[in-house]
Amino acid sequence: MNRTRKKITGFHVTLMFVAFFGVIAAVNFLMAGLAVSSFGGTVVDNSYVASQKYNQWLEESRREAAHGWTVSTPVRADDRLQIAVRNAQNTALSGARVSAVAEHPVGRTDSLKLEFSEAAPGQYLSNQSLPAGRWKLRISVAEGGRNLDMVSEIR
Repeated sequence: MNRTRKKITGFHVTLMFVAFFGVIAAVNFLMAGLAVSSFGGTVVDNSYVASQKYNQWLEESRREAAHGWTVSTPVRADDRLQIAVRNAQNTALSGARVSAVAEHPVGRTDSLKLEFSEAAPGQYLSNQSLPAGRWKLRISVAEGGRNLDMVSEIR
């Protein structure tokens, strides 16, 4: 059985190079497109300015911790959020002003501002609904000239 081999010509080599680099370019463009479309933004816009404010943020955090307030992990009550706030004596903190900003973790939707009303002593229920899904919450509690800012998450 006598088989004849086809010769590899310059045309064939050119096609192999074009196919090889074409696959590499296609994968690079695909990966770059996926990276750009799923990027959720930055943690801080200017790390130099944030580093200058770091000590101030630490002092604010210590001052807030001195209040002794505790805020429960937010839970869903139907389509709204419920938060419990307790004071240093572990009793309900009544009459506080509670608000939150809900941000989608990867920035795919605009942030939502939530205001809370006191449903029972120390129990606060959001006035606005929060769509289903995972949300990062920046919660602010203010009462009698004191405040507490915290970050939480809900799924």
